[in-house]
This record gives sequence, structure tokens and C-alpha cells, in this order.
Amino acid sequence: MTRAIVVGAGFGGLALAIRLQSAGVDTTIVEARDKPGGRAYFWQREGFTFDAGPTVITDPACLEELWGLSGQNMAADVLLDPVQPFYRLNWPDGTNFDYTNDDVILRDQIAKLDPADVAGYAKFLEYAAGVYREGYQKLGHVAFLDFASMIKAAPALAKYQAWRSVYSMVSSFVKSEKLREALSFHTLLVGGNPFTASAIYALIHKLERDGGVWFAHGGTNKLIRGMVALFERLGGTLRLNDPVAEIETLGDRVTAVRTASGWRQEADMVASNGDIVHTYRDLLSGSTSARRSAAKLERKKFSPSLFVVHFGIKGTWPGIPHHMILFGPRYKGLLTDIYDHGVLSEDFSLYLHHPTVTDPSMAPEGCSTFYALAPVPHMGKFPEDWDRIAPILEKRILDEIGRRLIPDIHERIITKFSYSPKDFSHDLNAHLGSAFSLEPTLTQSAWFRVHNRDDAISNLYFVGAGTHPGAGIPGVVGSAKATAALMLEGVKR
Repeated sequence: MTRAIVVGAGFGGLALAIRLQSAGVDTTIVEARDKPGGRAYFWQREGFTFDAGPTVITDPACLEELWGLSGQNMAADVLLDPVQPFYRLNWPDGTNFDYTNDDVILRDQIAKLDPADVAGYAKFLEYAAGVYREGYQKLGHVAFLDFASMIKAAPALAKYQAWRSVYSMVSSFVKSEKLREALSFHTLLVGGNPFTASAIYALIHKLERDGGVWFAHGGTNKLIRGMVALFERLGGTLRLNDPVAEIETLGDRVTAVRTASGWRQEADMVASNGDIVHTYRDLLSGSTSARRSAAKLERKKFSPSLFVVHFGIKGTWPGIPHHMILFGPRYKGLLTDIYDHGVLSEDFSLYLHHPTVTDPSMAPEGCSTFYALAPVPHMGKFPEDWDRIAPILEKRILDEIGRRLIPDIHERIITKFSYSPKDFSHDLNAHLGSAFSLEPTLTQSAWFRVHNRDDAISNLYFVGAGTHPGAGIPGVVGSAKATAALMLEGVKR
């Protein structure tokens, strides 16, 4: 029987391992941390359940497909709750905009911002449908292994002006600055700057409209647990709490994986769901070609990091929806500070996650679970001491939530903790503490991204945010589909 090892039990690694095991490949996942999930880790403190993230589930069909490979039903392992509105967007002047796929509600809110933009939004939606078709349905699950594949896709990318930024494209359809922000912020959920990320990422809007926005009952960790249960039912092996020390190579082939505990397993093929720089630079240090790849990768642009404040408080807040975007006083200027200048600005924008409004089981009775997330520069641009900065930024973020939503927030807090770029670097070996791996610019997408199969090491594969198509749950699950196709093709040969 063919034997495969997947390094890392994030969404991408689990999805790939399920595909391989479903196809009869003897698959072992090796995970460094004490729990599976990667960036979808979780903590339990004083009766509160805190998801590390991601928390927005779109395109549930891409997940259901994993169960369908073996004739099983995802609903037996995971319950998905619909989230409405998808997000409430809030600006400092008090304006709220409930972002939804209910057209009547959505058009009414657009009209309140600028009546002329109702027609412009309809045209934007047509555009988003086109890039969704070309960029997600046709290209999102297919590997780009050579430049010819990129040339083949070029006409469709050119048709939809992929060289333009999402913000630029949105602005060509609507005039209200608030609506431009509402229709362009999504790239931030996959690590991209709306002012530089390719317009192809406008497909996220169509993805959400068609498939809805969902939340796994009990938290994203329950979706991870369901994926693990499926993988193990299929006969797969999950090895936790044992970091990989080396992916062994001989010539142009991977031969085995060795862990910190001394465990060693030979394999016919290996896929890494770990950080791409860490994999090439540290785990493949014995390979000359891998060292060259690491040097090239380190010169690329990486997405920012995140600063996340988790807090459990007394009281329930039915008026605060599941997802909120609290925009700060600046949009472009703040993003320029984060992406270009490496400045930790005094102002910030926040993504507020409030899961207990959908699922009260994630907190003790009469209490609520939250997290507030702020994009911040990665450690390569802002190499400061996060142990010193974290308490200051944490208080400022909580103060802002208090000012805008929960006036006595500090008195209500039962438990809290923060997660900084330093934690991304330490816990996930994330290069520069980046939260999303390579920045999703046009020149770092598709063929320009890390390839799903290494060019020189013929049985080494990649899955997850650093490879095609990129970050986000649908992105990394799509990468698993593309990578699995290559690996299974190799088995057949």
C-alpha cells in the first residue's frame, strides 16, 4: 500500500489527508501541537470556549464533499448554523450596515448610503459572478505547475482586469466611500490589502452570497474535530504533540519524516501543511534545492500578522451580531501603515467575533464569548517587543469596544488573554509571524505562489495558505483538492 505523511493538522492538512485516505492511501498526519487545527486551534478557560480562528465558514459544499468521498454525511459529525447578517459594519460616526444576501435588506441599506449606488452594486455583482466562475470554480482547485498553465488562464484574468486592485474595481461601480469599504474589506480575511490585492478576489462576495456564511455549532474547533473523526474512521493516523524535526531526502526524492521524539517513518510521498519558509529552510535543510527555495521565499512579500484579544464577560448581548467590522477613522491610510510602513498606528479597525449570540453553549450561562482582531504589521516590518506592547494594545482595543458597544466592559470581564505576532511565530512557526503566509498579490498568486508539488523534489507536496489558491477555509480546502489530485496521479503511475 502507498504510504503518505502529511505534516501539520490544519484545515488544509486534514482535508488533504481525508482525500488520500478515502482513496486508499495509508496516511499519517504529524502535528506539533497538542491539538489539531493549526490556526483553527482553541482554548477553554473558566467555562468559555475560545476559537483561535478562522470563524467565518463559506462554501460549505467544499467541506461536505470530503465526507461524500466515502459516502458519509457531514451532518453526522458537524452542525453548521447560518449566520445573519453575515457582518455588521460599523463606522466611527455611528453608521451601521448589515451585510447580507437578502437583496431587499441589502438594497435598502445601499440606498441609504447613496441611492445611485443601487444600480452600481447590481453591476458589481455581475462582475463578482464572473470572477467567481473563472477564479474559483475553474481555477481554484487546479494546480499551476508550469508557466504555460498561467498563460492559459491569462485571457480570463485579463477579461476581468485582474491587474487592478479590489478597491479600484469596486470604486468603478459605486461612489459611496462606505460602500467601497463594505465591498472591498473581504481581502483582509485572507491577508490581502484591498488596495493591492488582485480584483479577482472580488469573487469572495459571490462566494458568500451563494453559499451563505456559517458557523460550526460549538465553535470552529468542532469542525476540526469532525474532520479528525472522519479521517480516523477511514483508517488514518493522527500523531499529536510531536514536531517534525526533518523531512529526509535522497537526491530528488523525499524518503522519510523524523520527529523531535525520535519517531521516524518512511513514506512514498510527503505533503507539508506547515509554514512554507519553515518547511523549506528548517525541515528540508539537507536538500540543496530546498535551501535555494527558502532563500527565494524569504525575499517575497508576506501578509501582515494579527493581534487578537479573547475575552469572556458577564452578560448577554443579543444586539451585537455574530460578526462585526468596527472601522477606524482611516481606511487606506491605516492599511498603508500596516502593509507598507510597518507602523503600529494609534488608530485601528477591528473584526469582532461574538459566537455566543449564535451558540450560547460557548460560554457559561448568562455570559458571552468574544474576540477582537486587529491586523498589525508582521515582525519583519515591526520588530518590536510584543510582550511589552501586548498589554497596551489590548487595553486600547477593549477601551474602543467599550466606547462603541459595551460601556462597562472592563468591569464585566471574567477572563481574557491576547495572541500576538510573536505567538504566530512561536506556535505555528509562521515566518515573520505572518497570519496568512504569502501576501495575495497578482504576482504572488497561482503559478507565482508555492507550487502544490515541488519542482525539484518529485514526491514533495504542499497544501494550505502558502500554496495555490491561498488562505481562508475555502482556499486551503481547495488547495487540498488540487494537491490530492497530483498525489493520486503519482500513485497511479
